[in-house]
Amino acid sequence: MSDDFESRLESAISRGQRRADAKVSQQRQSELSAEELRRLHTSYRLSLSDRIESAINRVADHFPGFQNESLFGEVGWGSACFRDDLRIVSGQRTNQYSRLEMVIRPHTELNVLDLKGKGTVMNRELFNRSHFVAVGDVEIEEFEQLIDAWAIEYAEVYAAKSRS
Repeated sequence: MSDDFESRLESAISRGQRRADAKVSQQRQSELSAEELRRLHTSYRLSLSDRIESAINRVADHFPGFQNESLFGEVGWGSACFRDDLRIVSGQRTNQYSRLEMVIRPHTELNVLDLKGKGTVMNRELFNRSHFVAVGDVEIEEFEQLIDAWAIEYAEVYAAKSRS
């Protein structure tokens, strides 16, 4: 009886070890390598920076006087549009600065895709937002919808404020 117990015990231990080894192997395969994460980030960045540029250019096209600017480097990759208006009211001169900026921030060791957006309408900050998701979990449509929503929100507020 003790021989039977001993063999069953050893068999159970070896099954448990094989199960643990299989689980570790499966986890390693499912985790993306650092190089793969970097490659994915670059792919998403290229796609989304084109989307950002298109959205910002369309906003600028609807409001004459905006100048477009491409952004790249340490701050990220994206686009901005801005204008600096001079207003003279009762002999008083004031400048009113407006800017819409969106960028995809550079890849970091955190392995996240980070969309940063800033909007300023006539010297007042409208929004300063960041949206980030782990590179392995990115749904590109979610980022595209955010880019469009932020651009549309900015256009709506700018249109309302520029009339007053």
